Amino acid sequence: MIEDINENLIPINIEDEMKSAYIDYSMSVIVSRALPDIRDGLKPVHRRVLYGMYDLGLFSNRAYKKSARLVGEVLGKYHPHGDSSVYDTMVRMAQEWSMRYQLVDGQGNFGSIDGDPPAAMRYTEARMRKISEAMLTDIDKETVDHQLNFDDTLMEPTVLPTRIPNLLVNGAAGIAVGMATNMAPHNLSEVIDGINAYIDDNEISIDGLMEYIKAPDFPTGGIVYGYNGVKEAFETGRGRIILRAKTRFEEINGRDAIIVDEIPYQVNKANMIKATADLIKEGKMEGISEIRDESDRKGMRIVYLLKTDAIPNIVLNKLFKYTQLQTSFSVNNIALVNGRPEQVNLKDLIKHFVNHRHEVIVRRTEYELRKAREKAHILEGFMKVIATEDTLDRAIAIIRHSENPNVAKDGLMKEFELTEIQAQAILDLRLARLTGMELEKIKEEYEAIMAEIERLEGILANADQRFAIIKEELIEIKEKFGDERRTSINYAGGEMSIEDIIPDEKMVLTISHLGYIKRTPLSEYKAQSRGGVGNRGATSRDGDFLEYMVVASNHQYMLFFTEKGKCFWLRVFEIPEGSKTSKGRAIQNLIAIEPDDRVRAYIRTHDLMDEEYVKSRFVVMLTKEGQIKKTSLEAYSRPRANGINAISIRENDELLEAKLTDGNNQIMIAAKGGKAIRFHESNVRAMGRTASGVRGIRLDKKDEAIGMVIVADTTNDTILVVSEKGYGKRTDVEDYRETNRGGKGVITLNITEKTGNLIALKNVTDENDLMIINKSGVTIRTSVSALRVMGRATQGVKLINLKSDDEIAAVAKVEIEHNEDLNEEDLNEENENSIKSDNFNEEE
Repeated sequence: MIEDINENLIPINIEDEMKSAYIDYSMSVIVSRALPDIRDGLKPVHRRVLYGMYDLGLFSNRAYKKSARLVGEVLGKYHPHGDSSVYDTMVRMAQEWSMRYQLVDGQGNFGSIDGDPPAAMRYTEARMRKISEAMLTDIDKETVDHQLNFDDTLMEPTVLPTRIPNLLVNGAAGIAVGMATNMAPHNLSEVIDGINAYIDDNEISIDGLMEYIKAPDFPTGGIVYGYNGVKEAFETGRGRIILRAKTRFEEINGRDAIIVDEIPYQVNKANMIKATADLIKEGKMEGISEIRDESDRKGMRIVYLLKTDAIPNIVLNKLFKYTQLQTSFSVNNIALVNGRPEQVNLKDLIKHFVNHRHEVIVRRTEYELRKAREKAHILEGFMKVIATEDTLDRAIAIIRHSENPNVAKDGLMKEFELTEIQAQAILDLRLARLTGMELEKIKEEYEAIMAEIERLEGILANADQRFAIIKEELIEIKEKFGDERRTSINYAGGEMSIEDIIPDEKMVLTISHLGYIKRTPLSEYKAQSRGGVGNRGATSRDGDFLEYMVVASNHQYMLFFTEKGKCFWLRVFEIPEGSKTSKGRAIQNLIAIEPDDRVRAYIRTHDLMDEEYVKSRFVVMLTKEGQIKKTSLEAYSRPRANGINAISIRENDELLEAKLTDGNNQIMIAAKGGKAIRFHESNVRAMGRTASGVRGIRLDKKDEAIGMVIVADTTNDTILVVSEKGYGKRTDVEDYRETNRGGKGVITLNITEKTGNLIALKNVTDENDLMIINKSGVTIRTSVSALRVMGRATQGVKLINLKSDDEIAAVAKVEIEHNEDLNEEDLNEENENSIKSDNFNEEE
């Protein structure tokens, strides 16, 4: 007996058997479970759920049925892998935060974005959505191949004849053996525009397709931050896309708050909030006093309430860095192409979908043509038999006198030269159709069928016509189901050149004395005709006013210099847009400035990538200790998010001014002791970015520099100096003799106890206005033209009357850079109401 058993044993190498078995298993997982088909974008379980719904008649206009009924249908007929796999699939297809275009219409608890589980399938109900029906359209017209199910008792489709480019619009995710797929969803309208562009030009490049399909479009919205990953994913099928939450700043009961309206795709909201709260408890996240989830059925709203001393922009950047407010989506486009896994790019996805639609249309047309010919064939038999009363009488006689239907059929075939199909159709004909009136209807029906046959034959003979049908059907889908993008794109987040994407429109850039900044489209200023009453200017906080106004294009740069000697950049388009009446945003909320630092100077430049421009311009800086430094603008032409060191500041010193020059100007520096020096900027050699500079003016002990001006026009510019007690004077530049840098300078104002220390040095013309801010909080506006020009040796005049215990805190020249599109009237209009009336005293 044992010998018989041994005779049937076949020795096998275990290593070979393991390899063979594992390969079979892995291929089964790859082909039959984990990867989507490139044509309809569905894995087998998704396809079976939709086909099961089709079987049950669960269309969008029919009543819902229990989910358990559907799960049982799919499980028993097509997918014998456990009820949870089917139900979980169906649930995901019904979740608006999981699918960009939901395929299942669920009724009941289908879970939440917080990770709450769905109710059991005995409690929920489901049916197809309208868009799913478009995926099954024409499935009964032999448009796709069918295969036997698991027990060989039923047929199921191998692919759906989808009119929806589902793989592109809904994406897919799956882990197979030795490979995985992670495909991003996209906007249906954009995808259809891209597919139609491909049909028009098969040679279109991926860059050409990207003009239509901008980037992935996720169901939860958010922001695609940076474009390099998107471009790489479209070109190669692999790429890493950075996603950010959509956030904004809001003031709640006098405190700053960060509001989150949309979170990145596949982020669990509750877990994200808990993780952030844990970071705060552990002391790793500062500046947040409270987190509230105020989301409701109207939409998402997460509130991060900030501490009073927190800077919103810094806190937000930390949230992006340490929490899931910023995540990445790793694109890995692997799909089944002709049953084999392949990595595909954007154009491949479109090409295979178009090829599939083309095959569906050919097969549908062939089916409809066959059916039409069959119908025409039967109608031809009808017309032979009921053509005249004589033929009709003969046919009736044959039928009446036949022993059985088979004899009657043979008699008709012989008498009228009919085929068996035609004869059987006549036998099946109702008596009502054997009238003269019906004959006319049959003739009309035959003519219509022949016209249809001609049309269908024309489609099969003409490829252009078939592709036109594909386009036509896609446009119909776009009109029915297309919508706006949910995910916005921040091109500036990446390294891609954004000049090609953001239009170089003219903006009016305004900065207030307290550092509120905004940009407003120039069209808002042009819209009001001259001579009008004027619009209300920018609203502002007490004692604040508009100090700087310039027309700048979106592509230009603003450089911000802080008193600690750091330099920050903003492109003009990165500055928040505001209306003429809005106050704008605080600069410190836009750049990553330290809490105890503040912006002291701002410079508008042209393109920092223009080598000739940056090499021909210089930044001249002055510190409180009288140090002056000149550095080529080129040193500041490589922006960094956290800023760079613009100048090395010594202990107890701080940066006062930073000006842009072309190397051919005069520099004047004044000290609070009343001295001023004038020298040509060629006396200051250019030095490196981290240098601390050279002596600009020699100061006595306890003296300090109070300001610097760059004089380009020594003929028309005049120098205005103002002291703490309200004294000042306006003098021609030429009255200050030119010397070398580093000297003590000459007296510009006799400083006495009556005048107080010098507080401001400005170069002015008659067209300028001055804003004088007192320590008591009063802000006074006066016109420079009201001040006469006097000699340097004079004592000056009293500019304003001050109360005995009051002093001047600061003097600001209201600057408007002349531009044909913007003039002084625009500035006056902006400033008209920018100062609170109770702080504005013209008479003082």
